[in-house]
Amino acid sequence: MSFVVFAQESGGFGGAGSLIFLGLMIGVFYFLIIRPQRNRTKKQKELSQSLEIGHEVRTIGGIHGTVVSLDDDSVVLGVEEGRLRVSRRAIGGRVGDEA
Repeated sequence: MSFVVFAQESGGFGGAGSLIFLGLMIGVFYFLIIRPQRNRTKKQKELSQSLEIGHEVRTIGGIHGTVVSLDDDSVVLGVEEGRLRVSRRAIGGRVGDEA
Protein backbone atom coordinates (compact mmCIF):
# COMPACT_ATOMS: atom_id res chain seq x y z
CA MET A 1 0.00 0.00 0.00
CA SER A 2 1.18 3.45 -0.78
CA PHE A 3 -0.07 6.65 0.70
CA VAL A 4 0.07 10.03 -0.99
CA VAL A 5 0.44 13.00 1.31
CA PHE A 6 -0.37 16.47 0.05
CA ALA A 7 1.10 19.52 1.77
CA GLN A 8 -1.31 22.31 2.45
CA GLU A 9 -0.42 25.88 3.23
CA SER A 10 -1.59 26.82 6.67
CA GLY A 11 -2.68 30.39 7.09
CA GLY A 12 -6.04 32.00 7.07
CA PHE A 13 -5.48 34.98 4.82
CA GLY A 14 -3.13 33.81 2.08
CA GLY A 15 -2.34 36.58 -0.41
CA ALA A 16 -4.62 39.12 1.23
CA GLY A 17 -2.69 38.84 4.50
CA SER A 18 0.55 39.65 2.72
CA LEU A 19 -0.99 42.74 1.15
CA ILE A 20 -2.34 43.93 4.49
CA PHE A 21 1.07 43.42 6.12
CA LEU A 22 2.77 45.33 3.29
CA GLY A 23 0.28 48.18 3.66
CA LEU A 24 0.90 48.35 7.40
CA MET A 25 4.67 48.45 6.88
CA ILE A 26 4.33 51.33 4.41
CA GLY A 27 2.14 53.18 6.91
CA VAL A 28 4.66 52.68 9.71
CA PHE A 29 7.52 53.96 7.53
CA TYR A 30 5.46 57.00 6.54
CA PHE A 31 4.57 58.02 10.09
CA LEU A 32 7.96 57.23 11.67
CA ILE A 33 10.36 58.40 8.95
CA ILE A 34 8.89 60.36 6.04
CA ARG A 35 6.42 62.62 7.87
CA PRO A 36 8.83 63.85 10.60
CA GLN A 37 11.49 64.59 7.98
CA ARG A 38 9.01 66.70 6.00
CA ASN A 39 8.12 68.62 9.16
CA ARG A 40 11.81 69.32 9.93
CA THR A 41 12.38 70.50 6.36
CA LYS A 42 9.35 72.79 6.54
CA LYS A 43 10.49 74.32 9.85
CA GLN A 44 14.02 74.87 8.51
CA LYS A 45 12.64 76.64 5.43
CA GLU A 46 10.40 78.86 7.59
CA LEU A 47 13.35 79.75 9.82
CA SER A 48 15.53 80.58 6.84
CA GLN A 49 12.86 82.86 5.37
CA SER A 50 12.14 84.62 8.67
CA LEU A 51 15.72 85.76 9.31
CA GLU A 52 16.22 89.49 9.72
CA ILE A 53 19.20 91.71 10.40
CA GLY A 54 19.94 91.78 14.13
CA HIS A 55 18.67 88.29 14.96
CA GLU A 56 20.99 86.24 17.14
CA VAL A 57 21.38 82.78 15.58
CA ARG A 58 23.25 79.51 16.03
CA THR A 59 24.57 77.51 13.09
CA ILE A 60 24.30 73.75 12.85
CA GLY A 61 28.03 73.68 13.62
CA GLY A 62 27.51 75.51 16.92
CA ILE A 63 28.73 79.00 15.94
CA HIS A 64 26.77 81.81 17.59
CA GLY A 65 26.49 85.18 15.89
CA THR A 66 24.30 88.12 14.92
CA VAL A 67 22.89 88.49 11.42
CA VAL A 68 24.66 91.44 9.75
CA SER A 69 23.40 91.08 6.18
CA LEU A 70 21.30 88.72 4.07
CA ASP A 71 21.50 87.49 0.48
CA ASP A 72 19.29 85.02 -1.37
CA ASP A 73 21.52 82.06 -0.51
CA SER A 74 23.78 83.23 2.31
CA VAL A 75 23.90 85.10 5.61
CA VAL A 76 26.74 87.18 7.00
CA LEU A 77 27.13 86.66 10.74
CA GLY A 78 28.95 89.01 13.07
CA VAL A 79 30.95 86.97 15.57
CA GLU A 80 33.23 88.18 18.38
CA GLU A 81 36.19 89.00 16.18
CA GLY A 82 35.01 89.36 12.62
CA ARG A 83 32.36 88.13 10.24
CA LEU A 84 31.45 84.82 8.67
CA ARG A 85 29.42 84.11 5.54
CA VAL A 86 27.36 80.94 5.85
CA SER A 87 24.61 79.32 3.83
CA ARG A 88 21.05 80.01 4.92
CA ARG A 89 20.60 76.23 5.29
CA ALA A 90 23.43 76.21 7.87
CA ILE A 91 21.38 78.24 10.37
CA GLY A 92 20.23 75.80 13.04
CA GLY A 93 18.03 78.13 15.08
CA ARG A 94 17.55 81.48 16.70
CA VAL A 95 19.14 82.03 20.09
CA GLY A 96 16.48 82.50 22.76
CA ASP A 97 13.74 80.58 20.95
CA GLU A 98 12.41 77.77 23.13
CA ALA A 99 11.51 75.51 20.17
